[in-house]
Formats: sequence, structure tokens, C-alpha cells
Amino acid sequence: MKIVGTEIMSHAQIAEAVEQGGKFVIYEYCLSVLVMTFKRPSDIYFVPAGSSRVGKVAGYIVLSLLGGWWGITWGPIYTIGSLFTNLRGGRDVTNEVLLSMS
Repeated sequence: MKIVGTEIMSHAQIAEAVEQGGKFVIYEYCLSVLVMTFKRPSDIYFVPAGSSRVGKVAGYIVLSLLGGWWGITWGPIYTIGSLFTNLRGGRDVTNEVLLSMS
């Protein structure tokens, strides 16, 4: 998985930013095609402390709202789950990313 937002940062700078409250977050999106529904994670986003997540998550919310509902049975269920996760700020994977960096 690709990490977005740390391209020009060293490991020490990332560790310092996380100590100051930065987080690594994954958003979810859902797409459906009649009888098939796909629930997928986004890339990993680094969100510095004090930064808004709204710009990053808005596209995934819109994508799920427009394309997720249409799958028979799982479409509405996965769409609601994705929206719930995203509206709560995404899934925090900071610990996993830091462990993989060490």
C-alpha cells in the first residue's frame, strides 16, 4: 500500500510528527455492480496534527454514495459501513505503519 503525505519526510521527521499528534489513516469505499459489491481500502494517508481530514475523505464518501448502494444484498450494508468508518475519521493504522518502518 502506498503512503500519501510522507514522500519528502525522513523516518525521524515522521516519528516527530506522530509524537505531535499526526496519524496514518485508511479510508474505505464501496462500489457495486448488480450482484457484485466491492469494499476496498484507500491508500494510507498521513494526517498531520491539526490538519483537517475532510478534503481527503470527501471523495471516498461521494464514491460510496453514488456507486455503493446498487449491489443486491451487500451493497447497502457495505456502503453504510464505509460511510460510518469514513465519517468517524477513517481507520487509524498509525501503530501498524510505525511497526513496519522499524
